[in-house]
Amino acid sequence: MMTKRIGITSFKDFARRDFLLSSALTAALVAAALFLFPNEPKTTVTRPVVTAQAPSR
Repeated sequence: MMTKRIGITSFKDFARRDFLLSSALTAALVAAALFLFPNEPKTTVTRPVVTAQAPSR
């Protein structure tokens, strides 16, 4: 018999299914964060080259 849970009030109501679901959701959240914000930048920033010219006399 499955019951509809609105909120968990204590840890004795926290079932194995609830633990597996929260673990899967946490793993999906971490994977999405790593995908959206990678550790290594994929684009390289090129700075413009500035050369000073001596005034002609």
